[in-house]
Amino acid sequence: MPDPLRAELVAFRRDLHRHPELGRQEFRTTEKVRARLAEAGLEPRVLPNGTGLVCDIGADDPARGRLALRADLDALPVPDTKQVEYRSTVEGRAHACGHDVHTSIVLGAGLVLAELAAQGRLPRPVRLVFQAAEEVMPGGALDAVKAGVLDGVERILALHCDPKVDVGRIGLRHGPITSAADKLKLALDGPGGHSARPHLTTDLVMAAAKLATELPAALSRRVDPRSGLSVVWGRIEAGHAANVIPQHAELEGTVRCLELGAWHDAPDLVHEVIDQIASIYRAKCEITYQRGVPPVVNEGTSTELLRDAMTARFGAHAIEDTEQSLGGEDFSWYLEHVPGALARLGVRPVGDTAKRDLHQGDFDVDEGAIAVGVELLTAAALLS
Repeated sequence: MPDPLRAELVAFRRDLHRHPELGRQEFRTTEKVRARLAEAGLEPRVLPNGTGLVCDIGADDPARGRLALRADLDALPVPDTKQVEYRSTVEGRAHACGHDVHTSIVLGAGLVLAELAAQGRLPRPVRLVFQAAEEVMPGGALDAVKAGVLDGVERILALHCDPKVDVGRIGLRHGPITSAADKLKLALDGPGGHSARPHLTTDLVMAAAKLATELPAALSRRVDPRSGLSVVWGRIEAGHAANVIPQHAELEGTVRCLELGAWHDAPDLVHEVIDQIASIYRAKCEITYQRGVPPVVNEGTSTELLRDAMTARFGAHAIEDTEQSLGGEDFSWYLEHVPGALARLGVRPVGDTAKRDLHQGDFDVDEGAIAVGVELLTAAALLS
């Protein structure tokens, strides 16, 4: 990468970081990317909802489909707690998952590949996919697929920041690399009453407590433990007074699963177990089970393409095995249609011993990772 492009992409990332936009609201971000690609002589197309865009590089090849490179645009509704000059200027919003980095990398790869295409050195056509609303279940990838971004695509690749991997390295894994993630909401109702006479009414607090503890425990005995089916609650709410049994209670949480088959079976099983527990306490229970995303399952040839590209640019020592996480990633929807793979991009400064994670207000990256990502995706396009 030439030094001017390296500096431009760092500045581009910092601009996006200062102006984070939530899912399906990424109008400024979309326009920034569109304008830069157009400046390079390309013809980006904004997607129908007005956020997200695609851009083709190289002419269609009847013998070979396009290689797609995907980035996500949206930020998170969390405050930016960092004290840096590129800190978010929007209250309560931050790029706390690295999507600004992903966007800058795919933009940079597109600029390099466009230059190579102009020189007749691009071996196959490429499509850049800048997708909205990755953080909004069930994910903006579904909107992008519906808009036809995979038409003519043979394979798709993506990177995701990983604060547990040093800059200059990537994590790779064959098969599942993320997990399925769904949302679950329970609304319990009953007549309520005096806490002195719980036997004459429906004790919703007890029912909610039992559901909170017994649903995860029961599921662990109803499915193969290797599937990793897990329910974790994020909100429980009931009652307003110590001596009043409430008439309404709510629980909200997530259902996560490591294995695709168990994910397909999860809604029916969760409904069945909830009904059984609620009926013991005579609680009426309304269940809202919102499908999120399936696991990202890396296809073998695509994973090896990323491995070969990283080895070619940085050496085999720059690749480490990575575990399957319980996090969700809507890149999985693309893999329902075409083969592809996602790699974890190291963004931790070398020597940094602080424990950092995604979706936290202090999340930041070593910006040297941008150049690594650009060179990795460019090499993958040239080797594919």
